[in-house]
This record gives sequence, C-alpha cells and structure tokens, in this order.
Amino acid sequence: MKGQTQKIRLQLSEQAERYVRADAPLDVRRMAARGALPLQPAELASVLFALMHDADAEVKSTARDSLETLPRPVMSSVLRAPIHPAILDHLAQAFPNDEAHLEAIALNAAASDTTIAFIAARPLKNTVDIISNNQERMLRCPAIVDALGDNPLTGRSVIDRILSFLGMEEREDDVPIDPDAIGDAEARAALEAVLGEDFSEHAEDLLEEGEEESDAREDGSANLFALIQNMSVFQKIKLGRMGNKEARGLLVRDRNKVVAIAAVTSPKITDNELIAIAKSRSVCDEVIRIIAANRDLTRIYQVKLALATNPKTPHAMSMKFVNYLQERDLRMIMKSKDVPTAVSTHARRILTRKGKL
Repeated sequence: MKGQTQKIRLQLSEQAERYVRADAPLDVRRMAARGALPLQPAELASVLFALMHDADAEVKSTARDSLETLPRPVMSSVLRAPIHPAILDHLAQAFPNDEAHLEAIALNAAASDTTIAFIAARPLKNTVDIISNNQERMLRCPAIVDALGDNPLTGRSVIDRILSFLGMEEREDDVPIDPDAIGDAEARAALEAVLGEDFSEHAEDLLEEGEEESDAREDGSANLFALIQNMSVFQKIKLGRMGNKEARGLLVRDRNKVVAIAAVTSPKITDNELIAIAKSRSVCDEVIRIIAANRDLTRIYQVKLALATNPKTPHAMSMKFVNYLQERDLRMIMKSKDVPTAVSTHARRILTRKGKL
C-alpha cells in the first residue's frame, strides 16, 4: 500500500505459507514468484503480494510482474474476493485507468476507505456512481466526498445524492429563497454540532451579517478564510448551508463542487449574492449550470443578464437568456468581445429581427 508503514499480516494456508516463509529456499521463492502455483486466485494473489516484499530483488520484481499480469478472469476473481485491503490498494494503484478493475474494487467491502477515495478521484463515470451510492463509506470518510467533489465527472445528480445523505439536499420548499428560512438559533445549533469547540469563538464570523466595506469586516473576512481553510469537507458543506453571506462568498468558490453547490443552494442566499455569483468567472462550471437551470433563481433580470454574458454558462443556456434581454443589453452583448461569438451573433440576430439595426 502506498505510504504503508505498518506491518501487513496475511492469512495463508499451510500450503501457501511454505512459499513465502523467510526460511524457504531461494529457488522455491523464485519459482513461486512466477505465479505457477496450485492455489485459488485470492490466495495466489496473497502469496505474490507477500513475495513482493521479499528480501531478494529478483523475487520481488518477478512477483510484482506476476501479480499485475494475472489472466483477466483470475484477476477478476481476486478483485471480488475478501482479500487483504493492502492488496486491493496495490492493484488499484497499478490499474488507475482500468474501469472494470476499479469497479470491482469499489464494490468490494474489503477495500479500505483510502483506496475508495483514490478511486473516487479517477475520471471514470461508473466508479463515481458506485462510490456515491455508498452512504456508509462517505459518512465515515470525508476524503471520499472530497475526491468526488474534485472529480470532473461528478455531476449534479451525484452531488444531490451526497447532500441528501448528509441531510442537506435542496428541497422544493427551499425556493423561492427566503433569507429567514433558517433562523440563527437553528443555524447556531447545526454549526455547533459540526464544528464543536472551535465554533463558539467564531460564531460572529460564521453566522452574523456584518457591515459591508468596513475595515473590521475585512479583518473578519481574512480570519474567516483562515478558519475555512482548516475545515473538513463536511464542515464546509454544513457552513455553506447554514453560514452567513461572507462564508457563502468564500465557499461558493471552493475547489470542491459539493461544497460550492451546498453554498449556492443555501436557503439563506440573497438575490444580490446570486447576481454576483452568476457574473463570476471564478466559480466552478457546475455552480453556473445550477443557477441557469433553476427557473426560480433566474427570475431576476440581472441574473439572466449575468448568465447570458458569462463564458462559463453553456452556450445553449446563454442564448436562451439573450432572448429575454432589453435592447440596450442586446447592443452591449453584440459589441462585446468578452462573450462567446455565438452569443453575440444571437444578440445581433434578435436586434435585426426587431428592426433595431
């Protein structure tokens, strides 16, 4: 296992153990390392993995090659067996782009959470779906949620599933957004539960809305940024849903899509925040798509305008919003060099059709 420091104890039968004992003759260990042994697949893999740690360099190298080149049917049996987690981890690292192998490991209850987090980061759609359906693992290991949030193939349905598991899914009654939907007392209790002792001294920074543009607020924002950097992904998600405007403003730009979406779908978010986010080119694409696809969030004219002119908005959505814009904004888009050509061309087409050019 990568970075392995503790000893690995493998359970082997007497027949298998004789090939890996430290006092076994060297020629026996070298023969065993070639993999031609009368053993079941899981035990054969265990013997080869043990020999990968042999004192003899030739044994180590041969055993590694034999383990990683097992015939595919044999390897399939190994990856589905209740084998030692270290072996599964080694094979996941050895085959980072083999979706069939990684699917089998992702479905294997014997795999460690660390291995699953590694697989969750791989850009393979089926493994993302498999892992995101394992609520127990995600709740137990925040690193898995962190990896899924960074994965380019983690889409809205997977993110909704994760937020649902965490009890923070977006519900129909969350919109239209009501800034008072979650009271301070409820937010305080929720954050205190997730942040523990660290919460009380930062309550004001996390929950209370401050005066804009004040020096004190700038200092508070710097402190808040430092605090957020030390939070786990679960703490960030909870804060995104329950925190204040300053917290949401930082979290909506988080590299982890799950965190960013928890912030933008907060029941406490305001229209002005949505407009600023829709204009932003520093938020992840998924955040822009979520706003653009939500009829309630795009009821505001300034949000439509921001999405129409933001290069991160999918072109089909941008052109849909262009259809609702006023003449002065259509002219601005038509002349702008900061919007995609297809969008500016569509604005020109609308103006021409209306006889305004």
